[in-house]
Amino acid sequence: MRKTPFWKQSWPRRLLWSHAIAVAGFYMINWWRTRPRESDQVESLSVAARARVSDLPLVSIIVPARDEEHNIQRCVESLLGQDYGNFEVIVVNDDSQDRTGEILQAIQQQHPHGDLLRVVEVKELPTGWAGKPHAMHQGALAARGAWLVFSDADTCHAPQALRSAFARAQEECADLFSMGAEQELPTFWERVLIPIAYMGISMLYPPRQVNDPNNPLAIAAGQFMLIRREVYEHIGGYAAPHLRATVLDDLDLARTVKAQGYRTRFLDGRGLVFVRMYRNFGEIWRGWLKNAYLGNRGGLPFLVVQLVGLFNVCIVPFLLPLLFFARIKGLSKRDITRATALELWALLSYRFWLNRKLGLPRWQALTHPLGAAIFEGILARSAWLVLSRKGVQWRGRTYHGAEE
Repeated sequence: MRKTPFWKQSWPRRLLWSHAIAVAGFYMINWWRTRPRESDQVESLSVAARARVSDLPLVSIIVPARDEEHNIQRCVESLLGQDYGNFEVIVVNDDSQDRTGEILQAIQQQHPHGDLLRVVEVKELPTGWAGKPHAMHQGALAARGAWLVFSDADTCHAPQALRSAFARAQEECADLFSMGAEQELPTFWERVLIPIAYMGISMLYPPRQVNDPNNPLAIAAGQFMLIRREVYEHIGGYAAPHLRATVLDDLDLARTVKAQGYRTRFLDGRGLVFVRMYRNFGEIWRGWLKNAYLGNRGGLPFLVVQLVGLFNVCIVPFLLPLLFFARIKGLSKRDITRATALELWALLSYRFWLNRKLGLPRWQALTHPLGAAIFEGILARSAWLVLSRKGVQWRGRTYHGAEE
């Protein structure tokens, strides 16, 4: 008996298998687009290799800090411990209301390399500026280095991080060199949500396209951005009108640098730079809320596609077994079993790979639909707050509100 062509079969069966193939294809393509090559990893320089890197220019490391009493000591002490040999650390205390200032003062007085640390105090935020770009601008004004490093206060740097990054930047002839940090995820909600964020960012900004000088796509990680001083000044720095009010300081800086013809590189800095971005569910929610919509490519139409797509590729595969109880005409149990197996095989294979990169146990893949469901809420809420001009809040300040 002749087999019925796929397009002539019942629409439930066509729909099921179309969905299964689309989901499997999504995870396979996303893995292929984002899997790192060996050359994408920034290697820690050996002692012998460090000795060969001579003629080290002064590097100014700038850290904007606002209410960072939980992070600032670890961050600054790791920076003061760099083995680069010719650097200064500038922390911009952005009107902190906690013990950030006291901690910085103690480091200056007690740390063996406290003389390398300078603190710039900022008390008022001028009209038209976002807090972090203004703090970074103030740090750049105080800097003396031929190269600038911008780093977030929630980071920790291995002693060889700066020297290894500088050597690789020289090798790559990079004008802006950024490293993605190793994520520290000690709590349940961090382990649930950060992998979903990582998947989304890597999908929107594949490393191969980002590092292709002929592709306009650009991104950088605020945890570590090394930029030539002359390039920073040529583009106007964070004082440029389109940068001074951004809440996507790293992304927009990279876009500007690359758009003006300079060479950008974004590589894997695991083992050299470490970050714990948020400490609880509330911080994760608020942190991603401020940039989830603005960091998207394609505006509102693409956001709608994302919301639909996120549900279909992250949540539906776990719901397919419910079809066993639906008794849909033209849909056999064998079809349901095979389609479910295909979707979950692709999803779990991708998550096992991603979990290895993030240092998570394999069972954490089972939280994939939970993380996706919460990010659906973050994406929708972020878009609503920006488009309605209600504004997004972060560290006691409101951005993209009606009053701007």
